[in-house]
Amino acid sequence: MSNAPSTAPRQTALDALHRSLGATMTDFAGWDMPLRYGSERDEHQAVRTRAGLFDLSHMGEITVTGPQAVNVLNFALVGNIGTVGVGRARYTMICQEDGGILDDLIVYRLADTEYMVVANAGNAQTVLDAITERAAGFDAEVRDDRDAYALLAVQGPESPGILKSLTDADLDGLKYYAGLPGTVAGVPALIARTGYTGEDGFELFVAPADAEKLWRALTDAGQDAGLVPCGLSCRDTLRLEAGMPLYGHELTTSLTPFDAGLGRVVKFEKDGDFVGREALSAAAERAATDPPRKLVGLIAEGRRVPRAGFPVVAAGEAVGQVTSGAPSPTLGRPIAMAYVDAAHAAPGTTGVGVDIRGTHEPYEVVALPFYQRRK
Repeated sequence: MSNAPSTAPRQTALDALHRSLGATMTDFAGWDMPLRYGSERDEHQAVRTRAGLFDLSHMGEITVTGPQAVNVLNFALVGNIGTVGVGRARYTMICQEDGGILDDLIVYRLADTEYMVVANAGNAQTVLDAITERAAGFDAEVRDDRDAYALLAVQGPESPGILKSLTDADLDGLKYYAGLPGTVAGVPALIARTGYTGEDGFELFVAPADAEKLWRALTDAGQDAGLVPCGLSCRDTLRLEAGMPLYGHELTTSLTPFDAGLGRVVKFEKDGDFVGREALSAAAERAATDPPRKLVGLIAEGRRVPRAGFPVVAAGEAVGQVTSGAPSPTLGRPIAMAYVDAAHAAPGTTGVGVDIRGTHEPYEVVALPFYQRRK
């Protein structure tokens, strides 16, 4: 018998259900996840026009509790967690001492001295280890709650109506980047309103044992509204259209939040020291006086799709690199996010292209996001 750790991907509580629905499964960050159920374009359009249902149980939940929980998070993360009210959430990042981004996170304040940090699946262990290490000497407990939650998301313009039919929680009063405890289809849940698609929508944190019951209830409630199950493939094109960064593409340890155009998440004014403060202060100065490459949007003039790593070119010279690219179902043309030299980063800059296997395809530089929903 071998004692070597299993390399088989982990399965969510909904694994059998996904397979019964005919999902194409893929190994994503060590998890077996649905890539698509049918046409990813149809799934994308459903979220833009009606509603889509996602299994996001691969995300990593870390709970920080105790009298100094907020002190731990203010030291460990770059944001000011002290200004997050109970029932609210904040987008933030955790950085290395040198300012490099370890992950982007959402922090929910569940109670006076209780916070839940949600990390990306591929970084969950790294984030857990970093927060645990940074919590040393504080009167607080850091708990790995990855096995305590399944996470379902309902996204799209019809999502409020669908969810309202299953809960008496005050959804109208639930603001963007907030969360409240409630019951959905008889299942206890933390109902959050954050999302990663550019549409209105909700995330439902529930016990794994309740996940299938909730999925079926949402499917039934959304049938007349056109809700469909959605995989990771359309989630990627949705977030790309909405100009939302993806860790490992727009965000990496070799970039600071200021390099990524997200310096606003770093709060130097908060009390006390935090990991990376000195390096980030220098990065902020550099960004203000001698900006490095900027993150921009690119829209193809032709039909060829750029992929991560392809060079961005101007006058035959490399002036940047594509971080994410895909056909945009909403725009009907290929789009990309790319880091581009400041001299070529202004929206409307002409003469910019992407080197797609030796051919310089013309692209238009645009401001992000590519798509914004009507409020």
